[in-house]
Amino acid sequence: MIENEKQSESKRKHNLILKERNSLIVSGVRDVSEFDDIKVIITTEAGELTVEGEKLHINNFSQESGELDMNGRINTLIYNEPSAKDGSFFSKLFR
Repeated sequence: MIENEKQSESKRKHNLILKERNSLIVSGVRDVSEFDDIKVIITTEAGELTVEGEKLHINNFSQESGELDMNGRINTLIYNEPSAKDGSFFSKLFR
């Protein structure tokens, strides 16, 4: 039973709620790897999400719940899939 709880925690649902390009709520967040007032890079269940804009500010981020709440002028939302070179042990070994 504990194993099922761990699996459900590790695979959270991922959603975006964008309100009038000024407020963004993201669920299914694993980590925030980079942030400043013009770019925020977020690791989500659906891949890496880059948010670009102006005067970006993270209001709240909870790793426990996987929710991030931010505001500012949001201009761009971009998803990046993990590249093959970031993949397996052998791909890293033979670079």
